[in-house]
Amino acid sequence: MKQDIHPTYFTDARVTCSCGNTWTTGSTQKEIRVEICSKCHPFFSGEQARIVDIEGQVDRFYKKLQARQSFADEKQTRSESKISPKRLIADLELGPRAVAALDKAGIKEVGQFLAKLADGEDAVLAVEGFGRKSLIDMKKKLKGLGYTLPEAAETAAE
Repeated sequence: MKQDIHPTYFTDARVTCSCGNTWTTGSTQKEIRVEICSKCHPFFSGEQARIVDIEGQVDRFYKKLQARQSFADEKQTRSESKISPKRLIADLELGPRAVAALDKAGIKEVGQFLAKLADGEDAVLAVEGFGRKSLIDMKKKLKGLGYTLPEAAETAAE
């Protein structure tokens, strides 16, 4: 065996925990400092409900969890607002003539248009300045956004 390559072994090494508990053991270090011991660890002390938080790991986890929840809520809100009956027809990027005709008839929201469309295509075509091309464009746009058209509009030929 080689000489002088082994560390010095202390049989009376002092271990100190952050909770104040101390004991002696054998080690290659004279003094050892630990953050948690069997006296203050939740598993050994019976306080299993207590969470040991080292360097804010629990806080970081809860921040990530909160960020995920707010992202999911925001995504849900965006998807609901996308097919909201309160959405303005002017936001659908239709032709200005069609939007103006519906606005003149008092139809400013998608919900109002769908209610009119439920009466049949003829009721929508009766709006002055709103023709068949505008109706076809409007139905395509609404289907593309995820709206469900009334059955009266679905059965009629485009």
